[in-house]
Amino acid sequence: MTLDLDVINNQLKQKSPSEIIQWALKQGKSPVVTTNFRPYEVAILHACVENMASLPIVWCDSGYNTNATYRHAESLITSLGLNISLYVPQQTAAHRNVVMSGIPDVDSELHNLFTNQVKLEPFKRAMREHKPDVWFTNLRKGQTEFRDSLDIVSQGSDGIIKVSPFFYWSDEQLDTYLSEHNLPNEHDYFDPTKVLENRECGLHTQ
Repeated sequence: MTLDLDVINNQLKQKSPSEIIQWALKQGKSPVVTTNFRPYEVAILHACVENMASLPIVWCDSGYNTNATYRHAESLITSLGLNISLYVPQQTAAHRNVVMSGIPDVDSELHNLFTNQVKLEPFKRAMREHKPDVWFTNLRKGQTEFRDSLDIVSQGSDGIIKVSPFFYWSDEQLDTYLSEHNLPNEHDYFDPTKVLENRECGLHTQ
C-alpha cells in the first residue's frame, strides 16, 4: 500500500498525537514502537500504550546506557505496563572493548562496525522478527538535517509506515505534556554511536 504522504501529512498536522496514533493503528495489523529511553521518549511510550496497551515496544539496548537510563527504563516498564521486546548485541561489551580498545572514535574505521554491532544489527533482527507494517518513533523536526526532511508520516521502500506523532512538538510542549501526565524524564543519556546530538547513527536512514 503506497500512501499519498502530502495529503496525509497535511491532514494530520493539526491533529493531536493521540489522534495521529489512532489513525496509524488503522493502517496496519502489526504495529511496533521503538525506543531507547532517551530524553522525552516517555511521551511516545505513554501516548501509544494509552491507545493500545498491548502494543509491542522494541528496545534495542546497546549495552552502554547510563545507570540512570537503565533505572528510568525499568521504572517505565513497570509504571506504564510496557510490552517490551528486548534486543541486545550478539557480542558482549566486555568482548568488544578488548577487540576495539573501548568505544571507537567517530572518525575511526572501526566506528561503522561498532555501530552495526550495537545498534543496527539488533534493530534489523527486531524488525525481521516483528515484521511491522506500522512503526511508531519519537523523531522530531530540528533534531538532525535528515529528520528535517521527514514529516509526521513517511514510508520506506519496504512499505513500512513510519509515524512520529510528536514530530512538530518543541521541548517546551513536551515538558508540558509530561507535567500534565505526571511522567518522568531522563536526561542522563548516552548514545555511543552518535557522539554528536545532530549526527545520525544510520537506524532511520536505512
